[in-house]
Amino acid sequence: MKQAVRLNSWILAGVGTSALIWISSKPNREKAMTMLRRWTGIGKAKREITLEEAFPIEKAGHPDPHDIGDNNMVSEGALYSVKYYNKEIQ
Repeated sequence: MKQAVRLNSWILAGVGTSALIWISSKPNREKAMTMLRRWTGIGKAKREITLEEAFPIEKAGHPDPHDIGDNNMVSEGALYSVKYYNKEIQ
């Protein structure tokens, strides 16, 4: 058991030394930092959401008076809620 612990500590020391030697050159250090940033998500640019993306509704609130289909839908919707309210009250 002592030999396994001693062997593990030697392996760990070897890996650490190898990592330090590998990171000592600038291109390898930049690769390592890029990989670390990708894994952790540090330094990601936050994309701003435009008004068009936040509200994808093209027309709302003021329907075109010449758009018959839209006007019928609005009138039917309003009529449905009024009928439901009247039915529940009466």
